[in-house]
Amino acid sequence: MTVWIDTHCHLDAPELAADVAAVRQRAAAAGVAHCVLPAVQVANFESVRLMAHQFGDSYALGIHPLCTPEAHDADLDLLDAALARHADDPRLVAVGEIGLDYFAPGLDDERQQHFYREQLRLARRHGLPVIVHVRRSADKLLKHLRDLPATGIAHAFNGSLQQAQAFVAMGFKLGFGGAATFDRALQIRRLAADLPLDALVMETDSPDIPPHWLYRTAQQRVAGQGQGRNEPAELPRIAQAVAQLRGLPVDALAQATTRNACVALPRLSALVAPV
Repeated sequence: MTVWIDTHCHLDAPELAADVAAVRQRAAAAGVAHCVLPAVQVANFESVRLMAHQFGDSYALGIHPLCTPEAHDADLDLLDAALARHADDPRLVAVGEIGLDYFAPGLDDERQQHFYREQLRLARRHGLPVIVHVRRSADKLLKHLRDLPATGIAHAFNGSLQQAQAFVAMGFKLGFGGAATFDRALQIRRLAADLPLDALVMETDSPDIPPHWLYRTAQQRVAGQGQGRNEPAELPRIAQAVAQLRGLPVDALAQATTRNACVALPRLSALVAPV
């Protein structure tokens, strides 16, 4: 069976709580051998850690930009302490999900940047890569990375080719998921097709960013026509779409993206079978 790593999956999300064990079992049956579970706030640090150990996966600890309105500076101290406390845990693979978001309304720009920079510093202090949230924010993310260099994964990448190349030059891999299955996502599909193969990793962002076959409009959701919930079991079909864009056998994409994930998050190498 072709084996995949889902490099970004929120298994602890409320939408998956009722049947999370079945969700993970379906993923395993589909060939998803490993999931990376990023935290989004201090309150779910422990849940992602326990879930990663329960399912044989890995986790990251960080404060998401969308959570910065409720976060306190003391949360950065709690993150620092958690990273130190679990430093010897091989399943702790990154600081994340961190970053900047200029799509969601009402976020304080200065506050977002403060939390992003401080978490870059913590990643450097603890010798960990980062998982970065990129939404209309690539240039500012890159600006801070030039001051505080890090490597890792630019999650759900949707920037320009020039921005993609800048991230890759800094040592980042770029995450592609359900958005690449939409015919109208022209820029994302061009990047998925044209970037060097060693720049790509696969992800679902479950339960978010569903592929086109799960997508429901707001009107459909109101009418009760399915919730469009994404799951890591969708990754192989998403990856098939990316492989077709590249004219590449799907097994070759699986092998390459697994290798790339282990380069981006080095602790993964001890947790997944070599390819």
